[in-house]
Amino acid sequence: MDTPQHFDPKDFRQALGMFATGVTIVTTRAGDGSPVGVTANSFNSVSIDPPLVLWSLAKNARSLDAFTTGEHWNVHILSQEQEALSNLFARAGEDKFGQQQLEPGVSDAPLLPGCSARFQCKTMFQYDGGDHIIFVGQVLSYDRTQRLPLLYVTGQYALASRKALAVSTEAQADTADSLYSENLLGYLLGRAHYQFLGGIRALLNERGLSDADFFVLSLLSVRDSMAGADIAAHIAYTGIDVGAVLLQQLCDRGLLQKNEHAAYSLTDSGRDSILHVIAAAKAEEADVLERMGEAEAALLRNLLKQFIRATDPGLPKLWTAPVAS
Repeated sequence: MDTPQHFDPKDFRQALGMFATGVTIVTTRAGDGSPVGVTANSFNSVSIDPPLVLWSLAKNARSLDAFTTGEHWNVHILSQEQEALSNLFARAGEDKFGQQQLEPGVSDAPLLPGCSARFQCKTMFQYDGGDHIIFVGQVLSYDRTQRLPLLYVTGQYALASRKALAVSTEAQADTADSLYSENLLGYLLGRAHYQFLGGIRALLNERGLSDADFFVLSLLSVRDSMAGADIAAHIAYTGIDVGAVLLQQLCDRGLLQKNEHAAYSLTDSGRDSILHVIAAAKAEEADVLERMGEAEAALLRNLLKQFIRATDPGLPKLWTAPVAS
């Protein structure tokens, strides 16, 4: 018989973490009727006919007795919107069900809403699995939604996405071998930006707004009454130098006004203009989402936020209130 080598527990856990899994919450009722729930990523299918699934729970878990003695349990595959719920059920000693709106199920096991899929099960077998107990259950009922599932890989939450096809029909365009290919992030980000902006370009032209005008009016729709230097600092990432001449031109056109403290704000005309443009941008976004899918859009937002954080040179935070001096 082969003798297994000695494994470093931490490194072994990290190696196992390379396998991406979904995130589930498994619920049951304790002997006194109180609800019990734990976060688990050990869920897996066993059989389609009969419908059987399994999951495992550590032998030192406080909830072990409730699951080993209970007859029914529910497996909830969490959606990407339920990361906070996953964290809540992963912590010990908190009231996990106090704020939850439960739904009726085939048993008295708690049934949580808002998931990607749910499986209501009856215990068929329990097996010793080293430091865990493995539960095999028969699926009595299930349901699923179109919500994108929450994933867990390398010790962190992740989002699922379909692999994108090449933008170009030419095979060589989707390779990273050439100096300039469609996999270049700058190309992808730039093309996506200008294609999206193209959807509202006609309205910008109709309103007589340049890109610089649009950036200034957009900024002041979020942060009203700002000094010229602060406006310039917020828009610096665009490469546009917002100086006193541009701001005065916007004032002369009746889009901005300047108060006695040399702070700029939108006039009624300026607010009307930017609201029309933002409405057009939201309509363009809705059209893209219909073709792209909300799940992919959510993943895109997440990745863009990560990219922005990774490349941020220290620009002022737009949606953070300024600190009073």
